[in-house]
Amino acid sequence: MTAILIFFGVHWFFSLFFHTFYLHRYASHQMYTTNKFWERFFYFSTWFFQGSSYLIPRAYGVMHRMHHEYSDTEQDPHSPHFFKDVWGMMIHTRKIYNGFVTRTSTIDAKFLEEPLPEWDALDKFGDSNITRFLWMAAYVTFYVVFVPAGMWYLYPLLPIHFLMGPVQGAVVNWCGHKYGYQNFKNGDHSRNTSPWGIILLGELFQNNHHKFKDSPNFAKKWYELDPSYQVMKLLHFLHIIRLKPALLTAAQSRNAKAA
Repeated sequence: MTAILIFFGVHWFFSLFFHTFYLHRYASHQMYTTNKFWERFFYFSTWFFQGSSYLIPRAYGVMHRMHHEYSDTEQDPHSPHFFKDVWGMMIHTRKIYNGFVTRTSTIDAKFLEEPLPEWDALDKFGDSNITRFLWMAAYVTFYVVFVPAGMWYLYPLLPIHFLMGPVQGAVVNWCGHKYGYQNFKNGDHSRNTSPWGIILLGELFQNNHHKFKDSPNFAKKWYELDPSYQVMKLLHFLHIIRLKPALLTAAQSRNAKAA
């Protein structure tokens, strides 16, 4: 059982980290710069840890920029306020995302003004059904080998492994726009949630993020903590990434005022 819990925890948190660090804060918002080697390393790591639920950075970036532009309106790709349940929202989101993956949907030029990372070879490989099924088979095999006899109730965790990226995105977008408190009036329904904002590596500080969409630190009050930003500061210190100077200064200034 210990092996299963460790495996689930590693898959959950590393998938979530590269979701917020690379797909969200880099592909969507360009909160930092990095060289081509590290960009490809983080690109590969996003695919590796998301596995069967890999989300293509370019398509994700366009969709997320739409989300900020049209937050909680009918044009928002994933506002929970237009759906009876989270499944309906996920299906709608997937349809829009697929249009950007296949490049069959028209993209407003304003969502392409900032660069989007692209690696066609990895996207073609990672997005193929064969690759996704191989990941799923690997997860099942791990469970078959390590689930102790009689602990069949661990197997329902497998669908979360299969859909890890979309599940995490759905939790953030559903809960982050329905539950919690607001520090700022943004004209939408975005909310912050503590301590879940910490456990979700900063992603559930949605109200803060929608107010300061280009700030790499999603936490704004003294009692809020964005773990992903702490990692980003370390990577900045190590010269692996470079937080954009204006963003770093602005974030530090706001944190000082919040404290």
